[in-house]
Amino acid sequence: QVQLVESGGELVQPGGSLRLSCAASASIIIYNMAWYRQAPGKQRELVARISHSGNTNYEDFVKGRFTISRDTTENTMFLQMSDLKPEDTAVYYCNAVSLFQVGREYWGQGTRVTVSP
Repeated sequence: QVQLVESGGELVQPGGSLRLSCAASASIIIYNMAWYRQAPGKQRELVARISHSGNTNYEDFVKGRFTISRDTTENTMFLQMSDLKPEDTAVYYCNAVSLFQVGREYWGQGTRVTVSP
C-alpha cells in the first residue's frame, strides 16, 4: 500500500510555469505512475505517465509543455508545467498502479491549478 500526497498547485498567469510534486510513502520503482487532471464539470483525464522503468509518455494536449519525472531516492514524482493555458485549469491527481498487485491502484487527494490573468 502507498499513500500519495500532491503539492504545488496554485494560481498562475497564462504563459507561466509551475511544478507539481507527488510524494509517495513507499518506493515508487514498483509502481507505474501518472498524473491525471479533472477540470470543473469534466471527466478526469490522463495527462502523462512514467513507468516503473522510467519511460514516459504524454497526452497530445501537453506535449512540449509538460514534463513528467521522478526522484526514486526521494520517492517523489514531478510534473513540470510550462506555457500554461486557461484550459489547464484543473485539479491534478497523482496515480500509482502496483506492478505486483493486479488491479491495485492508488490516488492522491489532488492539488488545484488555476490558470487565470
